[in-house]
Amino acid sequence: MEMKKYENFCLSLPNSELTYPFDEKTKVMKVANKMFAIIANEFEISLKCEPNRALEQRMIYEAVRPGYHLNKTHWNTVTISGDVHETDLTLMILHSYECVIATFSKKQREQLEYQLQIWQLAQEEKR
Repeated sequence: MEMKKYENFCLSLPNSELTYPFDEKTKVMKVANKMFAIIANEFEISLKCEPNRALEQRMIYEAVRPGYHLNKTHWNTVTISGDVHETDLTLMILHSYECVIATFSKKQREQLEYQLQIWQLAQEEKR
């Protein structure tokens, strides 16, 4: 899958938006104004991750390394032409999104989780 497809997947998630807070080239995907994905070039995407899962992914995949210029505990950078299958990468993106919405207030988190459930049902219907 090309980077544009991953970008579109990120933007298909509920309440996600594309921003350029660093420069005109670095794409930052946010949900409710919090980052869950960073695309700095056409070959790499950085994703938020639960710390133990981040370490596990780095051991499993050569294409996953600690987040570039990010908190290495909570972020991984993935090279898309590497050994990570596109299904696994889309699951990593979804996990990143879920990590971010888990940090919100209970009310906002419940609203976003509900919208995500509806989104997931719609994705299943498309298959």
